Amino acid sequence: MSATRLVKSRVRLLFSLLCLIMGMTMLLAPATTTAQTYQKAVWIPVDSTIERGLESFLERAFADAQEQQADLVILHINTPGGEVNAADQIGQLIRQAPMHVIAYIDNQAFSAGTYIALNANEIIMTPGSSMGAAAPIDLAGNAADIKFISGWSNKMKAAAELNNRNPDVARAMVEIDTEFPGLKPKGTVLSLDAQQAKQVGYADDVVSNKEELLKKLGIQPDSLEAIEPTGGELVARWVTSPIVMSLLLIIGLGGIVVELFAPGFGVAGTISFVAFSLYFFGHYVAGFANWLHIGLFAIGILLMLLEIFLPGGIVGAIGFVSIVTGLVMAAYDTQQGLASLGVAALITAIVTFLLVKKYGVKGLFNKFVLGDTQRNEEGYVAPRDQRELEGKSGITLTTLRPAGVVKVEGKRVDAVSVGGFIEAGTAITVVQVEGTRIVVAELEQKE
Repeated sequence: MSATRLVKSRVRLLFSLLCLIMGMTMLLAPATTTAQTYQKAVWIPVDSTIERGLESFLERAFADAQEQQADLVILHINTPGGEVNAADQIGQLIRQAPMHVIAYIDNQAFSAGTYIALNANEIIMTPGSSMGAAAPIDLAGNAADIKFISGWSNKMKAAAELNNRNPDVARAMVEIDTEFPGLKPKGTVLSLDAQQAKQVGYADDVVSNKEELLKKLGIQPDSLEAIEPTGGELVARWVTSPIVMSLLLIIGLGGIVVELFAPGFGVAGTISFVAFSLYFFGHYVAGFANWLHIGLFAIGILLMLLEIFLPGGIVGAIGFVSIVTGLVMAAYDTQQGLASLGVAALITAIVTFLLVKKYGVKGLFNKFVLGDTQRNEEGYVAPRDQRELEGKSGITLTTLRPAGVVKVEGKRVDAVSVGGFIEAGTAITVVQVEGTRIVVAELEQKE
């Protein structure tokens, strides 16, 4: 009995030693990580200023990536920032993407660019690159109001928390009047270089260049598919910028006014046509404008022209409303469209005032009123209306062969015979008058 217990005791001891040895082996073994293997990767540039045209391009790019069954999207970010609303929509697009998204920052990702990067699954930077400084400002360069800053700060915070990043770092990039101990003093905004970003957990890795990035991801360079914006999308990105959009409307409206004061369709009219064409083309390619908006604008122009010939104000008012509706509805945002149109209208009004002051009101109507006077000494002689001679009788002063001179009611007029030869001194009657052409026949022939 004691021998059995001794055997069992030794078996338990041996089993415990084996378990201990296996555990120590696992602890002392070198740590290994299994790298994610990607089947299909695409490269998408996110550069220049962030605007609604970029949003439209990225929607198309992500759709193309999904059609190609890509499981990895690398966003090559190099931007100084841009529109908050556009960045918000792009962030939502990234969050909803079914593939893994990496934000690759090799220069800068400030302001709205930082928000886009925070929505990605990973952020990888290169030495010397920076991110942050996300305090929102208006077009005049002034800081946004407290309400807007608070809302944007919360969005940045939420984006940081998506991948367990410190939300206070995101807030420090936005809130100027808040002190964050260890991050920044009050009165500044936080920006991070690549090493600082890695230390605070905002950069998952730092690589020297694109080649090293692809090597770490296990991607062959020749298998990487790049999705670039088309020519039309590049124009759309340029046109949908708030500053450029306002500038095009100013040029378009101002060109119409200048053309009204200038004789003939010239340079101002051509520039105006090109400006409006670029405005609608860019917004159409970006997906914000359609043929209804373009049609409303064209109908409005026609109605404004008809108002010149159909005075009363109703047709012109409808035309004006149609033009405004077409321009505003074509914009990516109604509020932005109204703001841009308002600025353009104000500047156009100033231009109109200056032109009226210089040329007078008459200059505006020279396009539609004949201002030239026919002078005989300049070679202009309007034909007389001689239709009252039709049916009257007279006599030939010269022989008609078949043209000649006749006398009708005491007036010498050039005439042509209806038939052929008519002797001088023959009684005739006027049978037809067409402008300056008078046709006569012998009186006996008529009878």
